[in-house]
Amino acid sequence: MKLRTVSRKVYDYIRYDLKEIAFPSSLPDPPHIKKRRKLTWMERWLILKEASRLYAISWVRDIGPDLRPNDYKKKKNDNGDQGKNASSKNEEPSTLEDLAVAARGGMETLRPALQRLYMTRASAYRDALKSFIQGYQEGIKSVMEKNKDTDLKMQGDVPRKDT
Repeated sequence: MKLRTVSRKVYDYIRYDLKEIAFPSSLPDPPHIKKRRKLTWMERWLILKEASRLYAISWVRDIGPDLRPNDYKKKKNDNGDQGKNASSKNEEPSTLEDLAVAARGGMETLRPALQRLYMTRASAYRDALKSFIQGYQEGIKSVMEKNKDTDLKMQGDVPRKDT
């Protein structure tokens, strides 16, 4: 081959094929997909601003009524606020709080907390499995009883031929 032909083929390979190998293009969208319009710079700015606000709020443990309005329904009774404060003092720490405190203490305190968590979950799983098996067995028993009743009725209704 001539040098010109070889150089053209190398050039085409680098220009088209190598680019496709290194940076493959995605498949085209299916025909039923409607393309969205491009966002304006103002719309992009508003989206970025809202997303960063939500991200910043998510770092706070108590994220407030703007994201969880159902958790923050205020009671009109004055006694509701006093009762809420009194009950929060008597509550046991949640599992997450317990793990957080244990994690601060190091591996010696974290291991028993994790064991308690796993044992609690295992017992809940075991209890759920037992209740499922019990319900399943009761369902099978009731179906078998219905089948026996229908079989007895069928045998009683149909006269047998004596040969």
